[in-house]
Amino acid sequence: MKIKLKQILRWVILGITLIFLANALKSNWLGVTAIRIDKVGWAILAIATGVTLLAHTWAGWIWTWILRDLNQPIPTAEFIVVYLKTNIAKYLPGNVWHHYRRILALKNANVATGAATLSVLLEALLLAAAALITVVVFGRRFAINTNSWSVRILQLLSLVIILVSIHPRFLNPVIKFVYKLRAKKSATQSEAAFSVERYPLRPLLGELGFLLIRGIGFILTLFALMPVNMSQVPLLLGTFSFSWLLGFLVPGAPGGLGVFEATAIALLQSRFPSAAVISAIALYRLISIIAETAGAGLAALDEGLAK
Repeated sequence: MKIKLKQILRWVILGITLIFLANALKSNWLGVTAIRIDKVGWAILAIATGVTLLAHTWAGWIWTWILRDLNQPIPTAEFIVVYLKTNIAKYLPGNVWHHYRRILALKNANVATGAATLSVLLEALLLAAAALITVVVFGRRFAINTNSWSVRILQLLSLVIILVSIHPRFLNPVIKFVYKLRAKKSATQSEAAFSVERYPLRPLLGELGFLLIRGIGFILTLFALMPVNMSQVPLLLGTFSFSWLLGFLVPGAPGGLGVFEATAIALLQSRFPSAAVISAIALYRLISIIAETAGAGLAALDEGLAK
């Protein structure tokens, strides 16, 4: 029953986002088809692709920081390659296969199953916390709700809950409880429980950097189609982070596909020309997929050359 409800929810979310995107495209079709990209614009889009690839490489490096904080000595370069190779799997239905493949790669490298799973969980929590920090900092710039203070209080409360939940004082008891449950259910001897020794501040700052780099790629994509003032950068960073966060959290949206685009269009179309916004967001999705595919391809090539 739960599986059916999840499937229905995914299809409902997908249907709503597709209807919204189709309506936005239909309303601005003439403006979208009238947009032309010159040589400078194509150069900027190429730079945006490189910046997005850099962001994913940076994210892989941060993942190795998390593993080292969990006392798992793994080779940094090798697992950045693993991160890039598995990243494209997030577009598969379920939006969990990139996590599964990373855990499997860690287990094959003799990393404890609990540490491998926790590294993936911590990365997700830190990404959500980093996005919320960015939204809280720049949120007032793009608030469209008249009751924006209640929205900001909810943002702050969610941020506090996440930041507190990854503190060792609260996280370690949860880890021990899970290990006890596993030991009771499993007939075989369970691996020894481990604990987080310090607050993951450095990885959290690293994830903030990841979102800022991704945001720069997004701004460059828009800049390739229309002028962007420095005063508009905070608005665009806040919008990007909020749209990315919704795409990250909403079920049934592999890689945030559809949810990110619908949210960004809804927030930006009243501030910028709608046709330019729709074109830029569609281009940014294409750039993201190209960058992630290139990252996976280069990682596989590097791994093959190393062997």
